[in-house]
Amino acid sequence: MDTVVRPARGVWAWALYDWANSAFATSVLVAFFPVFFARYWGESLTGQQSTFWLGIGSSIASLIVALLSPALGAVADQGGLKKSMLAVMTALGVVGTAALCWIGPGAWGWAMTAFVVAQVGFALGISFYDALIVHVCPPQSRHRVSALGYALGYLGGGLLLVLHVLMTLHPDWFGLPDATAAVRVAFASVAVWWIVFSVPLFRRVHEPKPTASVPLMAAASAGMRELVRTLRRVRSYPQVWTFLIAYWLYIDGVHTIARMAVDYGAKLGFESSALIQALVITQFVGFPATLVMARLADRVGTRQALFVGIIVYVGVTLWGYFLQNEMQFYVMAAVIGLVQGAVQALSRSYFSLLIPAQHAGEFFGFYNMMGKFAAVLGPVLVGVSAVVTGSSRLSILSILVLFIGGMVCLARVRGPEEAR
Repeated sequence: MDTVVRPARGVWAWALYDWANSAFATSVLVAFFPVFFARYWGESLTGQQSTFWLGIGSSIASLIVALLSPALGAVADQGGLKKSMLAVMTALGVVGTAALCWIGPGAWGWAMTAFVVAQVGFALGISFYDALIVHVCPPQSRHRVSALGYALGYLGGGLLLVLHVLMTLHPDWFGLPDATAAVRVAFASVAVWWIVFSVPLFRRVHEPKPTASVPLMAAASAGMRELVRTLRRVRSYPQVWTFLIAYWLYIDGVHTIARMAVDYGAKLGFESSALIQALVITQFVGFPATLVMARLADRVGTRQALFVGIIVYVGVTLWGYFLQNEMQFYVMAAVIGLVQGAVQALSRSYFSLLIPAQHAGEFFGFYNMMGKFAAVLGPVLVGVSAVVTGSSRLSILSILVLFIGGMVCLARVRGPEEAR
């Protein structure tokens, strides 16, 4: 069966992929790209324009992922191709990230194109990575295994981010001429890190093959036919459908805050070094906090633990409107670190308990599709609000509706834990 317990090394190999791809999430997606885009590639743009295009680029990538995830997930299920699909998307993300090293000043269009390519590879890869969890551990272990992945992601991404911060603050220590060169080297090192630490998953995680050999084209054809029925199948599981709507709303708020926080701080006049240091705080608080929240979920229930995390995000959003100085930004970063990884990890493991294991790739395709469609809305909402109101502070409040709507829907979900 798909849920046979694998050796411990398979669990660690699976979780180590979070360590690998989190380097992109921390050093590129959240930290350096927003600052470098505004001050290097987009130096000819106004502050509101750079925020707008940053939001649009993120939304385009999310839209592509949202449209492709279900179809590719169905193909992966039919052909036993989750690992193969993950390898392709990893390569795409690595190439897009490495391309950022070669783009010169003022070329914001090319930079955004490479960024979109890298985001597509990163986000689509997560769909197949998430779906592999049903092959590495039984249902009763998934909260902790999922949390292990996120915790390793925080630790690995945080360690590399610290190195990158040191490189940009003290480029001479590394034989680099200036901070610009240091950022370019940072992009290159993310690509290498991503490749190297992905190897254990591809070597040690076992993915059961279909009982009968299915040619690729036949699998693709069958997968597309299956996709036509996927929405009906998802709708036939009311708790899955309700949870997906809740997830679509609240995870959009989580992703939007993560992607736009550095840009928001920059618009308030905070120094780039302070913004990046705040992200380091989030990473290292997130490592133990994610594991602790997994323990909390075992005690009080996953849904209740998710409510705690979302309520904290509501408070953070309100706090962001009144943010005044860099010290407050540091404290906010620590608070986000307490719940960011936990909300994502517990959402993933809770969803895995709601779905049929034989359709894990397909259902996780929809899971990621809902998240990415939400990520289309959030950055655009913030970007357009900033342009229309001329105020970054007012634009941040638009995120509240996502968290509140998510909690309302989540309250209606009754999973296996609540049924007992």
